[in-house]
Amino acid sequence: MSQQTTVVPKKSGGIRDLTKMFGGSQSTGRQFGILGALIVIIVLFEILTKGKTLDPVNLINLVNGNAYVLILAVGMVMVIIAGHIDLSVGSVAAFVGIVVAKSMFVGHFPWPAAMLVGLILGALVGAWQGWWVAYVGVPAFIVTLAGMLLFRGANQFIGNSTTVPVPDAFTFIGGGFLPDFGPDFGFSNPTLILGLLVAIAIVWQERRLRRAQELMGADKAPLWVSVVKLVVLLGVVAFATYLFASGRVGTSYPVSGIVLAVLVLGYSFLTQNTIIGRHIYAVGGNWRAAELSGVNIRRVNFFVIANMSVIASVAGMLWIARSVASGPGDGVGWELDAIAAVFIGGAAVSGGIGTITGSIIGGLVIAVLNNGLQLLGVGSDRVQMIKGLVLLVAVGVDVYSKRQGKPSIIGLLTRGRKSYLDETPIPATPQGTQTPTPTGGAQDTVRPKDLTPEGD
Repeated sequence: MSQQTTVVPKKSGGIRDLTKMFGGSQSTGRQFGILGALIVIIVLFEILTKGKTLDPVNLINLVNGNAYVLILAVGMVMVIIAGHIDLSVGSVAAFVGIVVAKSMFVGHFPWPAAMLVGLILGALVGAWQGWWVAYVGVPAFIVTLAGMLLFRGANQFIGNSTTVPVPDAFTFIGGGFLPDFGPDFGFSNPTLILGLLVAIAIVWQERRLRRAQELMGADKAPLWVSVVKLVVLLGVVAFATYLFASGRVGTSYPVSGIVLAVLVLGYSFLTQNTIIGRHIYAVGGNWRAAELSGVNIRRVNFFVIANMSVIASVAGMLWIARSVASGPGDGVGWELDAIAAVFIGGAAVSGGIGTITGSIIGGLVIAVLNNGLQLLGVGSDRVQMIKGLVLLVAVGVDVYSKRQGKPSIIGLLTRGRKSYLDETPIPATPQGTQTPTPTGGAQDTVRPKDLTPEGD
């Protein structure tokens, strides 16, 4: 007599379904810790400043004044994911800035040609530093430390330690706004159109995601979860659009914010949907496995370092455009703000983990902290101390969590990412044989076992 087995279907509760809102079944509440912290900070300062934090004028100034840090964070996160660090970004930005300013002020270059010169110069600087890291094998920390000194001195040498003004036409890039047009509704029409386009893109992306999950037979959230997700996101977009569109007459969404948005979208696609993006994560996660799987380590290292200098050149040009001049003090401490934004945004110190979006959120945490404390009249000394504590706590909590045997908070932020190396067997290397180095060479001794706590 055969025994019949009844399979009881797994029930999906409301909370379990809700966790799929932003990342499928791998998503948990901890994934939104950084974003939640940003929201709490905004609400707290909104109360303490009596409504000044979310004032349209203040928000526009916040974007304009911090776009350069957020742009640097876009490039820095890829450097850190690959397992490196770049200390030269502030000096490179200042160096490119003084060259661009002098090309317009002394050489009378039109501003588009001057910007092209700046981008080419940034690429040459990046190629110089990338060559030392990727092909000579000098650690990126040393190369970029030398670059920080070299290009800071070059900035002062070229500019004679003086301020060089830029033409008014160029200031539109760093301090201008989308040009207004159409009938007067009391709001900025281009900002309203921009918000509408963002809302359409969010709906289209959610529909595309559900269709792809259905075709692949993947686990997907119930329809009501997608509806709640869209309501929340569209509500945020509508509120932000209202704030930016209701600023003082003549203002709208900043041009620097458009540049930032384009870079975020472009590099998010690069890191998530291209071969070079997967290789960056592979090299940072386990360069031995990446090398044995055919990844060109030198090419990846060269790319992330060279690309960082190009992005630094963009940040430097936006800065002098907003400041209407280039000076010897430009770029001081920028690398520290960019690195802090990346680590607060969830990147792992050991490499292999991090996202563009997370780094932008981390940068916004720093920006809102700076802005809110300034509105409260807090001195710059205490602002620096508070920022240092925020960075220390953000990384310390994750390290403590891993040492206690709990899941890494930073690891949870990107647990859903599956590398193409996840199922690649790593051949054992006999003792005494040569093993590849990150720069493609070989060494006679086998490195000691990686003692980095697991959890990422």
